[in-house]
Amino acid sequence: MDNRTLIQPDIEFIKYLKKNGGNSLKECYQCATCSVVCSLSPQEKAFPRKEMMSAGWGQKENLLSDPDIWLCHGCTDCSTHCPRGAKPADVLSAIRSYVVEFFSFPKFMGSVLKQPRYLIPLLLVPFIILFGILYVNLDGNFAQLYEGDIIFARFFPHGILEIFFIGGNALIFLFAGIGLYRYWAYLTSHSPIETKKNFLSVFIGTVIGILSHKKFNSCSTNSARYWGHLLIFYGFLGAMATAGLALMADLFFGLEAPIPLFHPIKILGNVSGIMMLIGSSMVIIRRLKVKPLVGNNTYSDWLLVLFVFGVALTGLLTETMRLTATPFIAYNTYYLHLVLIFFLLWYAPYSKLAHMFYRTLALVFLTMKERDNKEVVFNRILFVTSFH
Repeated sequence: MDNRTLIQPDIEFIKYLKKNGGNSLKECYQCATCSVVCSLSPQEKAFPRKEMMSAGWGQKENLLSDPDIWLCHGCTDCSTHCPRGAKPADVLSAIRSYVVEFFSFPKFMGSVLKQPRYLIPLLLVPFIILFGILYVNLDGNFAQLYEGDIIFARFFPHGILEIFFIGGNALIFLFAGIGLYRYWAYLTSHSPIETKKNFLSVFIGTVIGILSHKKFNSCSTNSARYWGHLLIFYGFLGAMATAGLALMADLFFGLEAPIPLFHPIKILGNVSGIMMLIGSSMVIIRRLKVKPLVGNNTYSDWLLVLFVFGVALTGLLTETMRLTATPFIAYNTYYLHLVLIFFLLWYAPYSKLAHMFYRTLALVFLTMKERDNKEVVFNRILFVTSFH
């Protein structure tokens, strides 16, 4: 009697990976060069060789329960040195995209965000909602905006906007939490955690590690991306902190908008906006100029970086137009700025932004499973060149 297990490839899964950046998947012939050159791969059961094997055979279940896919930070060292041009970094990125889509709630939103034909309808949601608030607030009389000084609180009452902002984000965080809970349950059901490490302490340590961005700066081929990513990351955090501080300053200290130009909160907001603008510009230019080094440019990649760029640009331009007393451009730019912000935040659990949360959870899981990075004890360059 033959007890061998018959492998059942998931053809639709393979098609998904190819469509979402992993089109070079079938070029892999399992030489393991990718695992050797990767400085983030653990000593035991190294990646991405095993992930490339599972992906090539359409083993979706193996990859859904494989947290190692989040150890990859997309430096493309593996893709650069692959003798067959298989680009494991792109394949792993496509796998991560599938994981987010698979566990997202509601699930259809994960698919919608990856399809360009839904971009306009998705944009119309915040556009129409914000326009409704604006129309009611002004009683349909838009001409009054050009009377007197430019005051954005008259355009959009900050109290209503804050309630709308907080309420909408609370719902989105709930949806994101459901997706993350599903993922954690899936990981632990396939590989139970036996260590007695405390989840909270491991989580805090993981967040500190992410904030340091050490992993993003550990590769050689595409190290320049570190600075673009760093500026976007901290610029985004700074912008969120600015919004929170402005809200608290208004509620508890009566600091009404517009906040003075040289107030610490305003300075933080402007610096954060400039960081996001520079960082996203660096990413855009690099993706356009050196595509072989940065990997495939998927729709999801462009959607995030262009919207981050748009949020930063419209935010800085809004303030500039207010200072130069140009009401038509100032109010319209502010309206566009709000639409872009709500697009980014409301769809965060389904876009490339969600990867940050899934990565954090996966790294916590791996730490609790005591998966350590390997130490390089050989001449990497000599090893790699022997394959070319």
